[in-house]
Amino acid sequence: MRGQVYAGIVCLFVLVFAHPARAGLFDDDLARKQIADQGRRIEAMKGQTDGLSTRLGKLEESLRGTQASQQSMLELVNQIESLRREIQNVRGQIEVVNNGVESNAKRQRDMYVDMDTRMRRLEQGAGAPAGSAPPAGMTPPLTAAPPAPMATAPPAAAPTAPAAPAGIPPSADETRSYEAAQHQRRLGNYKGAITAFQSFLGQFPRSSLAHRAQYWIGDSYFNLRDYRNAIASQQKLLAAHPDSASAPDAMLNVASAQSELGESANARKTMDTLVSRYPGSEAAQKARRRLTTMR
Repeated sequence: MRGQVYAGIVCLFVLVFAHPARAGLFDDDLARKQIADQGRRIEAMKGQTDGLSTRLGKLEESLRGTQASQQSMLELVNQIESLRREIQNVRGQIEVVNNGVESNAKRQRDMYVDMDTRMRRLEQGAGAPAGSAPPAGMTPPLTAAPPAPMATAPPAAAPTAPAAPAGIPPSADETRSYEAAQHQRRLGNYKGAITAFQSFLGQFPRSSLAHRAQYWIGDSYFNLRDYRNAIASQQKLLAAHPDSASAPDAMLNVASAQSELGESANARKTMDTLVSRYPGSEAAQKARRRLTTMR
């Protein structure tokens, strides 16, 4: 009986103390489960955070690219504006140069017209003495061509019909033909002027304007930078009309063509001859000034 009581007491102890142990074990499992759940939630939130960080980085890169593009666009716009201003400046400079060219061309045409008028008055008068010539009206030097040897002595000219006396005025047909050729020259159509003056000489070889027509042929070749033909044409004039009022101008034109060809020695010799042969002409005065600068 006593043993049974003792066994009952032991069972009672087991029952009393076993219940808290099971409760403790149950509480530990629940805590671990909750901790595991929290860990999973933390991992999920960490993944979401990493995703958001990645998206944020991409947005920042895109924003920086956009800002760089905007800066590039702004620089491009500034460059375009700068180019527009430069173009406007260049256009203004071109306009100034064009106005200067037109003014120079007008002055040159006026000079030729004035010279022709005075020349024709002299040619139609009682006759002008050799050695006194009106303004030469020479074309200013152009760009020099490569030098080549050239003799200064005028070549032997083919026999030509004698010119009409200086006091005989040209006929109406002569005047029209001569003025038509002059019109082409004043327009700057030097090739057309050469053809027209040559046609005039073919029709009116004894005209009192023949020596002027021959001079303008040489001057037109000079303007075309055909310096060889310019020299040959003026030498033809000097051979056929050595005492005409055009002779000093022709010699100065020869010297200018020789200078453009690089024949400085020949040019000086031609101008020395001009000064000694026609000392009172305006062409001789120009030759003296040129000789001073060349020596």
